[in-house]
Amino acid sequence: MNFWQHQDDARRRTRRLLLAFALAVLALAAAVHGALVLAWLGVGWLLHLRLPFPLGFAQVNVGVTLLLVLGGWLLEISNLRAGGVRLAERIGAREARPAVSHAEQRLCNIIDELAIAAHMPRPQAMVLPRADAINAFAAGWEPADAVVAVTQGALDYLTREELQGMVAHELSHLYEGDTYLKMQLAGMVQGLELVHGFGDHLRGYGALGTFFGSLVMVVGFAGWLAGRVFKAAVSRQREYLADARAVQWTRSKNGLGGVLRKVLAQWEAGQVGQAASVSHERVAPIGLAHPVVQHMLLVELPSRHLLAHWLDSHPPLAERVRRIYGRSMPPLPVAPVYEAPDPQRRPATMPEPGAQTLASKVDPFARY
Repeated sequence: MNFWQHQDDARRRTRRLLLAFALAVLALAAAVHGALVLAWLGVGWLLHLRLPFPLGFAQVNVGVTLLLVLGGWLLEISNLRAGGVRLAERIGAREARPAVSHAEQRLCNIIDELAIAAHMPRPQAMVLPRADAINAFAAGWEPADAVVAVTQGALDYLTREELQGMVAHELSHLYEGDTYLKMQLAGMVQGLELVHGFGDHLRGYGALGTFFGSLVMVVGFAGWLAGRVFKAAVSRQREYLADARAVQWTRSKNGLGGVLRKVLAQWEAGQVGQAASVSHERVAPIGLAHPVVQHMLLVELPSRHLLAHWLDSHPPLAERVRRIYGRSMPPLPVAPVYEAPDPQRRPATMPEPGAQTLASKVDPFARY
């Protein structure tokens, strides 16, 4: 895998999509004004009158549209500004307990190693103890409140190399500011939806309100749908970028590649979101299926809606595997992994003296 080329491609496409998203917002404002102009002319035609446009007609139409978009964005951002730890706890995650679990000790060690290699603050390690599906997510607006949470299934079924690939992918999202970017886009999409809601509100004001409101609703829905499509497209490019950076940091295709192939096997077995086969007491938390969380996951839960190709926040799993290996690869069998426990480590911001970590094996890099 040429991870440098894949990263450059993902960043370039992200910039183009963000520009297209901004143009879509401006196009929505222009479309709302155009729809209201047609509605005004239509009213004059029905009444057989030549109605002059009110003073400031264009400015009010465009201004109110942009105000709705920006207002919805600010409102949604304020609702999503809960810290990474609080968000993870809402989903059902808890702080990792390295003192009582070898698997969680290994997770903490890997996060330490990769954070040192990436020259970034160490995020909080958390675990979703009742989720058997292999998955993970990163969250947090600020480095001081960043978390990386993995499911119990990831701890049970992934080798150390595979867990490194998974954690590297999630750390890439924090390193690149993807959490912040995706929250901003989610806020803008919410603002676009408010335009549709404003049109629906206008329909409650008599016949003229219904006429004008219906046109605003149609344009608002088109703008909201376009925003959803662009937001999902940006998210897919950030997933490609995180995949490429995970291979760069770990220098291993079989790390993250093995994770995705095991997820494929779980999907084929219909185990996504089901209770664990090794412990009948586990029940997948409802939180993983919440729309606020879906775009943060390593692997988005499967969807079957008609616009899945356009609205899914993650690329197809098979395509991600193909990009990593350069060819299609079959699923890997999923079974509990038994490895020698990692040694206990003290919390550190630097490697232990004489210890070989990924920081000594990964070339220095700069953020692009």
